[in-house]
Amino acid sequence: MDTTKPISDSHSDGVSFCTPAALLADQLRRAVAPLVVDARKNEAFAASAYLLPGALRRDPLQVAQWAAELPGANAVLVYCVHGHEVGENTVAALRQRGINASFLQGGIEAWREQSLSLWAKPVGGGTRWVTRERPKIDRIACPWLIRRFVDADAQFLYVPTEQVAAVAAREAATAYDVGPAVASTLFTHEGERCSFDAFIKHYQLGQNAALLRLALIVRGADTDRLDLAPQCAGLLAVSLGMARTHPDDSAMLETMMPVYDALYAWCRDAVAGQDEKHNWKMT
Repeated sequence: MDTTKPISDSHSDGVSFCTPAALLADQLRRAVAPLVVDARKNEAFAASAYLLPGALRRDPLQVAQWAAELPGANAVLVYCVHGHEVGENTVAALRQRGINASFLQGGIEAWREQSLSLWAKPVGGGTRWVTRERPKIDRIACPWLIRRFVDADAQFLYVPTEQVAAVAAREAATAYDVGPAVASTLFTHEGERCSFDAFIKHYQLGQNAALLRLALIVRGADTDRLDLAPQCAGLLAVSLGMARTHPDDSAMLETMMPVYDALYAWCRDAVAGQDEKHNWKMT
């Protein structure tokens, strides 16, 4: 069975579509599911309280701008409200750019009518995430990744550990970087991998070599395996120092965002073989 494309059919015009039941079965049977994109018009998205699990939000009227920046997934599954022109046109635009895209037949309404799983979202807002207070590494690195690659308007809440599940339910937020005894989540440690790795896997960002280089540094700093990369010890030291000087968790996050921007920029140069060597010798 082909595992590189979603289970789909085609219209006479060649545009592929996927039924809700087939998509659900496809997600359950394979390790790498299609990348799901919410392409509802802005008004419809703002008025809705839900989105499909793991979906990336993208404006269908701006497809020319965001198509080139999509994570490098094997396949993309687009949905709108009812699976008509909006979804079809978005898929057609993606396929013209060489992206293996199909749309969800019947849209999110067909998905909802079949009582399939949905994620709650703040009405009219970006995604919302909640984790334990006093972040150091993973709980800062993950928000950076989300804002830079998934949802620029994402909101992050830091609360006492025992309040994570209740706040997630009350604020329509997704828990991350917590254990199963705290809250159920896809975004947590798995074996030697940390939550940053889980986000990369879920949103299919693994073809970004610079991001994988950064993930190694984050993993080593977060799990006390400083031998994974020379930069791990530096990230650990900076993170602990920032946490000491920024008792407010939200302030800590905002302060560390440019630090991760800089580290990612270094990773991009490094994988391209263009990393600058510091010349300390005086001439």
